[in-house]
Amino acid sequence: MGEQVFESTIKVTIIDDNDNIHSTKDVAKKSTYSYSLLTKLHAGYFRISLSLGGQALLWKVLTQHFDKSQTLQHIFHSLPSTTFLLLWWISLCTLLILSFLYILRCIFHFKLVKSEFLHPIGVNYLFAPWISWLLLFQSVPFTIPNLHSCQVLWWIFVVPVVILDVKIYGQWFTTEKRFLSMVANPTSQLSVLGNLVGAWIASKMEWKESAICIFTLGLAHYLIVFITLYQRLSGSNHLPVMLRPTFFLFVAAPSMASIAWASISGDFDMPCRMFFFLSLFLFTSLVCRPTLFKKSMRKFNVAWWAYSFPLTFLALASLQYANQVEGHVTSGLMLLLSALSVVVFVGLTVTTALNLDILLCDHDRYLNFTKST
Repeated sequence: MGEQVFESTIKVTIIDDNDNIHSTKDVAKKSTYSYSLLTKLHAGYFRISLSLGGQALLWKVLTQHFDKSQTLQHIFHSLPSTTFLLLWWISLCTLLILSFLYILRCIFHFKLVKSEFLHPIGVNYLFAPWISWLLLFQSVPFTIPNLHSCQVLWWIFVVPVVILDVKIYGQWFTTEKRFLSMVANPTSQLSVLGNLVGAWIASKMEWKESAICIFTLGLAHYLIVFITLYQRLSGSNHLPVMLRPTFFLFVAAPSMASIAWASISGDFDMPCRMFFFLSLFLFTSLVCRPTLFKKSMRKFNVAWWAYSFPLTFLALASLQYANQVEGHVTSGLMLLLSALSVVVFVGLTVTTALNLDILLCDHDRYLNFTKST
């Protein structure tokens, strides 16, 4: 009888030890996953929030356009406002989650953020969070009663952009190892986008002088970056194959320039049309070269989201052009670009949902900053 009790005691002890081992492994797995998530979540993931914010803004402008348009009333009686509201709230939630995780990354893995800042491609994506917040601020579905609150929010989102401008633009002509001809790549245009979006929203708040100031800063550096990239100098020709979707940023910058200047001047005048036609030409040039993106499409990567928001900006510019130059051709072009933007966005959303398990896997070796620390 005593032997049976002794054996049962041993069995219970062994079972308890196994449970403790399994629970310890589960805790270790969870902590390892959270650690891995923060180390891999670089600023490039804000391309998703950029696309969501741009798409919400497009739906808002489309709804207003079709409500006023007599030409298109027989095609679209009304666009569902619920779609726009759904997109906006999804954009807000996504941006809040990404921002919270990136703040944790800055706190617990500051060395990785520093490596990101020193990287010629990674540093440009530090503009993406602030551009995302500016787009979300511009597409807000309700009216903010207090103008002072709008101005405070604008300063909160624009000041980091200006600080990054001073740091990055200063390095281009003062630091020997970071000449623009050596570090320039298509993502360098994100710094320009930050200035142009900030100028656009400033003009909406009737801060014309501030809008002109920031627009001038963005336009001057856009011309410099565009000419440098167009020359394809040997020092700047180091863009990895997987990041080739960022070539569509060539379309985003002039599109946003046309939108921003139209808001500043109060009319979609000649400079706006010139920027719009330039973006349309660059878009056509990229579309006619599908083999350029063939290798980058073999495996899913967050870089694919670089296709979406430049198309959205082009569609927004076409809306401005269609409002200024009425006709079947301009309306058809606007519908085509808007539909293409929506299709690309939906396709990327579905693809991302189907590949969530590999979204944060360690296959993004071009923007993997854990190896540099």
